[in-house]
Amino acid sequence: MRRRLRSLMVGELVNIPLQAGIWFGMIGFPLTWANLAGFALFSLLLIQGAAYWAAKLDQLRNRRSLPRGLAVFALARKVNPALLGAGLLATGAAVVTDPGGGSWPGLAFALFAVLEQINYFSAQLMHDTAADLRRLRTVGFRRSQLARDLARHGAASRTTA
Repeated sequence: MRRRLRSLMVGELVNIPLQAGIWFGMIGFPLTWANLAGFALFSLLLIQGAAYWAAKLDQLRNRRSLPRGLAVFALARKVNPALLGAGLLATGAAVVTDPGGGSWPGLAFALFAVLEQINYFSAQLMHDTAADLRRLRTVGFRRSQLARDLARHGAASRTTA
């Protein structure tokens, strides 16, 4: 389990420069404000994901009932939709006013950021193991691990308040 959590954490962080290198370096998407804004949103969600997996790894190592930092993730769950909405509006407007390589990739990055938001804070969208795929086929989508931890954190906060 520790190896899996470490892999998820590192994978999210490695994906930021890797994706930048592929899309902006190798493929050559222009570094326009729209493309960079969409990529920044995508990167923000990947950083949040890496932070969550690091917190889960710490939880496992130190036998905590919940990961540390859940208040920060609860705040991100509330703030991210406004950031993502603004990013989608801005990159969408760029596509309308100047469609092409200077805007479409930015909108795509922003949409991927929305999918990451759903994947982390609502429903598990990524199914990369055989067990995940079996569960998806038999049960369907399930709440994400972070959503379940936030629910437990909220319940624990209400009982101690």
